[in-house]
Amino acid sequence: MADHPRARKLGERIQQVVAQLLDTRIKDPRLGFVTITDVRVTGDLQHADVFYTVYGDDESRAGSAAALESAKGLIRSEVGKATGVRLTPTIAFHLDALPETSAHLEAALDAAAQRDAAVAALAAGATYAGDADPYRHAEDDEQVD
Repeated sequence: MADHPRARKLGERIQQVVAQLLDTRIKDPRLGFVTITDVRVTGDLQHADVFYTVYGDDESRAGSAAALESAKGLIRSEVGKATGVRLTPTIAFHLDALPETSAHLEAALDAAAQRDAAVAALAAGATYAGDADPYRHAEDDEQVD
């Protein structure tokens, strides 16, 4: 998919508007500590996917998702007013898997570092199975003759 500069600019503006709305206008008690991480707008500017994270447990994530779905109409109308585009894009909220992905990657990197340390510890005390230099050299051939 080609990168559309206008869609990217509209996504950045939608991200700012939605974050400001969540901070000032939406007073749903189910809404937790929500951070808008990314907004992706289609090339025809008809649909916007809003990615968010929620600080807390699964219960706060579920409550925040319900609060965002109930406030979707207000958010879309305010986005339309703030952006001034001819057709206001439809908005879909998606829970961003960024924290889980980063935790998984950190765990994989830690495991790899531990395996590297174990291999380095084994290599430190290792000795050659045969001679230190198993290859023939010209000097060795002269001594045999």
